[in-house]
Amino acid sequence: MQKQKRSALLAKTRVALGGLLAALMLSAVFASPAMAGPAWKFNGEELKGTETILGGAEKSGLTAWGFTTTCDNFLYQVEIWNSGGTGQGNVTDLPLFNCYTDTTCTVSAIEAESFPWPATLTSSGGNNYMTVKGVDVWILYGGWFCPLWGVWAHVTGSAGGLLSNATESATFSTSSFKATGSELKALGASVEWNGYFPAEAFETHREQSISAS
Repeated sequence: MQKQKRSALLAKTRVALGGLLAALMLSAVFASPAMAGPAWKFNGEELKGTETILGGAEKSGLTAWGFTTTCDNFLYQVEIWNSGGTGQGNVTDLPLFNCYTDTTCTVSAIEAESFPWPATLTSSGGNNYMTVKGVDVWILYGGWFCPLWGVWAHVTGSAGGLLSNATESATFSTSSFKATGSELKALGASVEWNGYFPAEAFETHREQSISAS
């Protein structure tokens, strides 16, 4: 009789210990930190401290309302750093000049505001992306036959660009927006941003290759 009681007690102890072990393993999974995203690197070495990268777009435009707005001078400045193994940044300047459309609409004024715009590096489907949030651009259209004559279009939202280590660039497109869950809107419509942005360091890592991994 005592032997049976001991066997039952041991069986209950094993079940209790098994449940406790499972609970501990489960809590460890939820308590573990999230995996770090890609980090900024120069010449293959992870960036320590901060750096400023500059560049100008090659063929960049915003498409909405049936036409595309293009700027010949689509420049940018971004302060970058790594935090917890993930690349971070702030877009601090985005001067836009010589802008026009592919219709009768003219661009009377255009201005990017509310800097800085925070940026984060992420990975999706084996590719690395930079997602910029807080985008804030005002565009005033003119032209007698323009349907938006005298209208200020306020472009806001987020923009995700595909990073290429081979060309040291970011490419913004419909597919990169979809991969990063980004969206720009203005006047109740979605705005498509297409652009190819090469990058280079301006401070201590000047002339070094820039990458994200």
